[in-house]
Amino acid sequence: METKKNPGLDLEKRRGFFFNFSLMLSVAMVLLAFEWKQARGSENHLTIGDIPGWDEIPIDIPITIQDPPPPKIIAPIITPIEDDVLVDKLPEVIFQPEVEDLPEPTILEGPPVIEIAEEVVDFSEVMPEPVGGMSEWNDYLSKNLKYPSTARRMGIEGTVYVSFVVEKSGEISNVQLLRGIGGGCDEEAIRVIENAPIWKPGYQRGRPVKVRMRVPIRFKLQ
Repeated sequence: METKKNPGLDLEKRRGFFFNFSLMLSVAMVLLAFEWKQARGSENHLTIGDIPGWDEIPIDIPITIQDPPPPKIIAPIITPIEDDVLVDKLPEVIFQPEVEDLPEPTILEGPPVIEIAEEVVDFSEVMPEPVGGMSEWNDYLSKNLKYPSTARRMGIEGTVYVSFVVEKSGEISNVQLLRGIGGGCDEEAIRVIENAPIWKPGYQRGRPVKVRMRVPIRFKLQ
């Protein structure tokens, strides 16, 4: 059975009218809300005087420490001095230099003697040599040189180099070890050189000079 409707009471035809009317009403209310201003002097507006006991609240004021003022600068008093000062009389200064008597010059007879400085040279015009030649020197070493027992037991052999100075008198001094092999051989080589006989001194310009010599001493096991 179909439902019957009264055409005069059908609201579907006026649907667009009601929608537009409600939309315009909403926009008008929003605009009215933005334009509304609260009147001045409203009862809800409070000031500091309206708070009870506001004048009884203590307020802490920080203490400000001020620096003392700087001392005043006192300008020095400048007294002008005249440029031209007249002096009546200047003191007299008497200077008398003392002259010492100079000794009389000594007259030299003949040409001056050139003295050679006391120094040790490595080479000279005439080199030092043992008395009796190198054969006597080798005989001295072979007779006086003793093979140390420590070096013999350890099988040490080699060449020890010793330096010494031949004085103007031919004596041997300042014996030093240049290169050793150890085992007591170094000490034995120095002992033999220190006890060596006098050498013939070296000569430079016809005068004896100190000459440094270097000799090898060989230790070999038989």
